[in-house]
Amino acid sequence: MIIVDKKISTEAKSYLRILGTLMGLETSGIVYPAISGHPDIFFAQVGDALIVAPNLPREYFMILDKEKTKYTLGAGLVGKQYPDTAKYNAVSSKTYLVHNTKITDPKITQSCTDKKILDVKQAYTRCNLIFLDDNHALTSDAGIHRGLVEHGINTLMVNPKGIVLPGFSHGFFGGCCGVFQNNLFVLGNLDRFADGDKVRDFVQAAHFEIVELCDTPLFDGGGILFIHPKSAV
Repeated sequence: MIIVDKKISTEAKSYLRILGTLMGLETSGIVYPAISGHPDIFFAQVGDALIVAPNLPREYFMILDKEKTKYTLGAGLVGKQYPDTAKYNAVSSKTYLVHNTKITDPKITQSCTDKKILDVKQAYTRCNLIFLDDNHALTSDAGIHRGLVEHGINTLMVNPKGIVLPGFSHGFFGGCCGVFQNNLFVLGNLDRFADGDKVRDFVQAAHFEIVELCDTPLFDGGGILFIHPKSAV
């Protein structure tokens, strides 16, 4: 299963449907409109399971159950104001949990006791960060970049200017992306992004491939969550 913002382009949806069942997220009245369909606001992915905000609309829990997806209910509700908008916006890799730990939902922390905790100031961590693997990451936040480099992680810093997020001057790089089977999937065309060549070079050097899902400027859709088949129970 693949979880995306319902507002991503038709072209991107068509491509992703080739790979799996698509769940297009749309909510109303829970958070402000720009992020109301963003997966990284309502879900934290830890390994092959999800930590899910309890106030995710019931229809999506029904889909998760139908697809036999492993998930745990988080402790706190998502809300309209920070920090309630960012409790689940953490990034988990095989070795690391990266987030502003002052606001991380405790269920996420409990699910990551085997990981090294990297505390950063940027609470919208998943919006700004995507790991290719434990040794390679891309971010659009300077503080996250410094923190990862200090831990020896090869990290590319990109300028988020030009990334589309309706209602804001720009979005963030992590929100444009998802990783599945050694591929970096991007919501948009990197030729339309000022740092696109840097991204291509970095991803190629890490021995990953890039899949550009549509021929548009990069779109911050709150990330693309790929729920691997082995998460089924």
